[in-house]
Amino acid sequence: MNQSGSPAWDPKYEWKAVALLACGFALVGVDRFMIMPLFPVMMKDLDLDYQDLGHITGVLAVTWGISAIFMGNLSDRIGHRRVIIPALIIFSLLAGLSGAATGVFSLMLIRRLMGFAEGAYTPASIVATLEASKPSRHGLNIGLQQTAFPLFGLGVAPIVVTQLLGVVDWHWIFAMVSLPGLIVAFLMYRVLRDTKPSVAASHTSVADVSDHKWSDVLRYHNIPRNIVTMLCWLTCLIVLSALFPSYLTDYLHLNITQMGFVLSAIGFGGMFGTFLMPTLSDRLGRKPVVVIASIGAVGAMWMLMSTGPDAMQLFIWLLVTLFFFGLIAMTTGPLSVEAVPAKLMSSASGIVIGVGEVFGGGIAPAIAGYVAQHYGIQYVMHLALGALVLGALVVLSLRETSPLHVRHGGEAAKVLRN
Repeated sequence: MNQSGSPAWDPKYEWKAVALLACGFALVGVDRFMIMPLFPVMMKDLDLDYQDLGHITGVLAVTWGISAIFMGNLSDRIGHRRVIIPALIIFSLLAGLSGAATGVFSLMLIRRLMGFAEGAYTPASIVATLEASKPSRHGLNIGLQQTAFPLFGLGVAPIVVTQLLGVVDWHWIFAMVSLPGLIVAFLMYRVLRDTKPSVAASHTSVADVSDHKWSDVLRYHNIPRNIVTMLCWLTCLIVLSALFPSYLTDYLHLNITQMGFVLSAIGFGGMFGTFLMPTLSDRLGRKPVVVIASIGAVGAMWMLMSTGPDAMQLFIWLLVTLFFFGLIAMTTGPLSVEAVPAKLMSSASGIVIGVGEVFGGGIAPAIAGYVAQHYGIQYVMHLALGALVLGALVVLSLRETSPLHVRHGGEAAKVLRN
């Protein structure tokens, strides 16, 4: 503690921890999404169809969501370190094993297990990032950590894997991703540490370090609303990342190289938005940023749907759409974690991620796959747009969570309770 009575921050540990947690989340993104640009090739080798793609995508999201709910709560109880490091090791090994799949059932089994490990990593890593950060840098550091997911998973990976297909069989591309995860896990073992509840309380808008039941997390105003908006954001994101490659090649008739180029906009747009929005929210407040972003996402998605087979225009509108998907980092991070007491931080993030993944990431792709298979892949874009419109309406009812903004207004003691 310093002379003013507030916690003393360790900048050296802060940046080491944030960097490693970002590397881990980058690998989550790569492991989860590298299958999407590979799928047109895998379809031929494994005799798969659009419905299979929806199921493969959905089963990972469902287990990710279930794991996030329960492992987020476990992380609050036993410490983030004991959850993060084993989860990173397990999902890295399973990602490599995906290359050994021989059909839809083995692939679904591997992806299901991956979802459990990645779902455990996600909420614990978000809270670990906030707890390593000075409160005035919450948005900045969450932005840095979350940026790694779209940058590598949705930006770099589509370009790299589509280029590697020219020289390496798709089975071996999966095998290449295990080693980096094991290296990062070892470095986390050396660096990462847990935070005491008394210190963690300074990262929320609720001055409370007492024990709580898991169900108490739903009593805080923003959490039910964040569950709904997370469902909306993930419905759109998963539909785009899972079926948009096939939309580009089968409906708009782009070639594989053009498809990889266009799809990379998901990552680069998401990267800039995921970094800039939380960072701006440190100064402007959380709610103004998410309201503007949700409206922007609806407009950009409408323009993307209206664009024909022009690779550059598709890239631009997809990039703009995903720029506004900094909404996901805001929803799972500050808008949830700052809204609850210290001992519910991972539980809050976990339940928002979990329910959103199960329904938005799990059920929506299965529905979209059915629609694509039986009515035409072009109609999945309407599902994505509808989800964004609903999310934009819900964010209007959110309440501010930034500890600095709330306390400045003298509302810290009463924030976010119904």
